[in-house]
Order: sequence, then C-alpha cells, then structure tokens
Amino acid sequence: MVKLLVNICRLVVAVTFIFSGFVKAIDPLGTQYKIEDYAEAAGLLSLAHPWATLGLSVALSALEFCLGVFLLFAIHRRVASRITVVFMAVMTLITLWLWIGDPVKDCGCFGDAIHLSNSQTLLKNILLLACAAVVVWRPLDMVRFISRTNQWIVINYTVLFIVLVSIYCLYHLPLFDFRPYSVGTNIKQGMEMPEGVKGPEFETTFIMEKDGVRKEFALENYPDSTWTFIDSKTVQTSEGYVPPIHDFSITTQGGGEDITEEVLADKGYTFLLVAPQLENADDSNFGDIDRIHEYAADNGMRFIGLTASSDDAISRWREMTGAEYDFCITDGTTLKTIIRSNPGLVLVKEGRVVGKWSHNDLPDPMSDDFKSLIANGSSEGTAQTAKKLLKVTLWFVIPLLLLTLADRLWAWTRWVRKKEKSNKLYKLLNKKEENEKENCSRQLEDEP
Repeated sequence: MVKLLVNICRLVVAVTFIFSGFVKAIDPLGTQYKIEDYAEAAGLLSLAHPWATLGLSVALSALEFCLGVFLLFAIHRRVASRITVVFMAVMTLITLWLWIGDPVKDCGCFGDAIHLSNSQTLLKNILLLACAAVVVWRPLDMVRFISRTNQWIVINYTVLFIVLVSIYCLYHLPLFDFRPYSVGTNIKQGMEMPEGVKGPEFETTFIMEKDGVRKEFALENYPDSTWTFIDSKTVQTSEGYVPPIHDFSITTQGGGEDITEEVLADKGYTFLLVAPQLENADDSNFGDIDRIHEYAADNGMRFIGLTASSDDAISRWREMTGAEYDFCITDGTTLKTIIRSNPGLVLVKEGRVVGKWSHNDLPDPMSDDFKSLIANGSSEGTAQTAKKLLKVTLWFVIPLLLLTLADRLWAWTRWVRKKEKSNKLYKLLNKKEENEKENCSRQLEDEP
C-alpha cells in the first residue's frame, strides 16, 4: 500500500509539472511578463533586467518540465524527489504571500492555459507539496520505467527538447495560443457582456489637496476647483463577470479619437502592426513591413501601427524605418497579450483575428499561401492545432515511448537469460548433489 501511494503521488506531481512546464515553455515572453509582475509587487523590478527575467523564464519552465519527466521515468529518484520537494516548498511560500497580500491576481502557474485564483493556487500547491513529501520519504519505491544505463538518453533529450521549444517560440510565436486574441477569435464578441450577468464593481477615490491639507473624496462628493488633484486610486468592491477581452481600444495619435468600433466593424482586411514598446522593437525587418503596407495600400486595406509608446518614440521609429503608416495608441499590457512579438503583425477582418505573425516570419503578400489566406479568410483551425499536437508527439512522446519499450524489452530478455542461467546452475548443483548422495550410498553398501 505504501508503494502504491508513493507511485500515485509521483504520477500526480509528474503530470502536473510536465503540463505546467510545457505551457510556460511555449510562451517564454508570457512567463517573463509574469515574473516581472512578481518583481514589481516585491519592489524589485528596477533590479530585474529584461534579459535576466527572460533567462529565468526559460530556466524555470525547463526545470519544471524536466523534473516532471524525471519523476515520471523515476530517473535519479533521490535527487529528483529532493529538488521537487524544495521547489514546491518555495512555490507554496510564494503562493501563501499571494493569498495573504493579493499583489498579483493570477499566479501564472499554467501560463494562459488555465487561470486559477490565489486561493485555488495555494490549495493546489499544498496538495502537490504533500505528494512531493510522500515521494521524497520513499523515493526508491518509485517504479522505474527506464533502466539506469539508459537514463542519460532521457535526461539529455528532455533538456534539449524543452530548451529548443522555448527558443523556437521566442523566434516565432507560441505553438499554442491560449490568449483571448488567438486566431479565429472575434474581438468584438469577446468584449460583450452576457445579458443578465453582473460585472465587477469598483470604487474610485480622489486624493485632493488644499492649503497643504490632503483629503480623499469619492466621485459623489468631488470637491470644487479650489482643491488641487494629487492622485486617484480604484479598488474593486465586488466580484463579477469579466469578459475575456475587456481592455481593447484604439485611439488616434495626437487627436485622441477612439476608432475601436470603426476598425472592428470594417468589412475589409485591417493590418495591425503591434509594437508595445517601439523603443525596444526590432527594426531589422522593416523592409518586409513596408512591403506589406504597400500591398495594403494598393488593395484598399487599412494598415495601422498600435503602440503604447510616446510621440517621440513614434517619430524615431519613422526616422529609422521610413514608415509612412499611421500609429494609434493602445494599452501596453493589451498589446503584449495580443501577440508575443515586438513588433508583430495581426490581420483582422470584421473584428475577427485572421492571422498573426512574428516580425521574424512576416508573410510575403505575393506568395500563394498569403493569397489563399486572403481568399479563405482564415489561417488557423482545429486541423492546425491537431497538426501541432502531432508534431510534439512525434518529436518528444514517440521517441521516449519507443526508447522505453526497447529498454523494457532489453531488461526483460536480460532477466530471462539470467533466470535461465540460474536455473542451469541450480540444475547443475542439484545434479552434483544427487551424484554425491548416490556415491555415498554406494560406499555404505560396499562396507562389510
């Protein structure tokens, strides 16, 4: 029973770690943004260099994924179980802080695939910590799925696979898009509130100053012009339904005109060049961007740059790239959610996301694939998702499965040979013993 309990706990932790590590590994920028949220909540954002947080993002997801695989195969059972229990102890303390202080709303444990509240995250981590404690108590009770002599193959292949997956998704886009702006999503519908559903309620207070005295006022008792505005703070007073897309807006640069409805209602195609921070945007492919802009202009399509940067940053971008398209202002967090690329290109038609590309693999307007996309109005679907799942299966699951089957077959044949050898030795010894007994009885018969 103890051995059964250890192996159940081992499988629970392994499967959770593999899933959690993989969904974070395919979206390293999203994991980086979440790490920066934690750093900001702890007052350490100024010390968190972007390259450091990105490296930590890749390392954290790789560690979690690898630990899950090592526990699943029972590789280095003592070491893997000890690292796992320490890892879970640290994560449980962090989620305890989240539960008490609520500095970050979503822990990001499962990336954008599954969202948990801080209380749900704490319960989940307590359960995993308990399972990890059982495993570390009796690590040698974990049943091996791979022999010790072949463990190095699984170790190296797992590390190489998950790191290369993160690098691939950094260069292109996440393999699987769990965000509310995935291809095929209707942005306008994602912003709608269902009928009869209550939304969250907020209360805003204003900090005002007069004659050196500061006071807080609600909107209902907002003071006269003799008071000077200092700051404001908004607090959520009650929970409620929040639409998947609740912060998407497009405002013209300079004029401040909201053209969100106009863009989402456009029956033609609209290209959105998304660049959350133009100061840090990659300008190496500006020629491809300009080519797509010219294609859009020649075919009566709208082309807009979306950014959260200042007018000076927009002017510098125009000077460096010779951009002739207009820029509009959108919230920076929203832009990071729309696409994991700076810049990235999004194609929209009547509010529906038709295509998304990283700046590293922008489409050729003259290619057959792009013409087919424009003609059909979609580049993603169930077939594409199934194709990606098949690739992951062929590149990781199948090789390890074949290795496991070959290893178990080899171990079984070795056991059979050893058994046969021991049986032959037993028969030989038994026969020798019988001969000795027979000789002894003959000697007794020969005695007078």
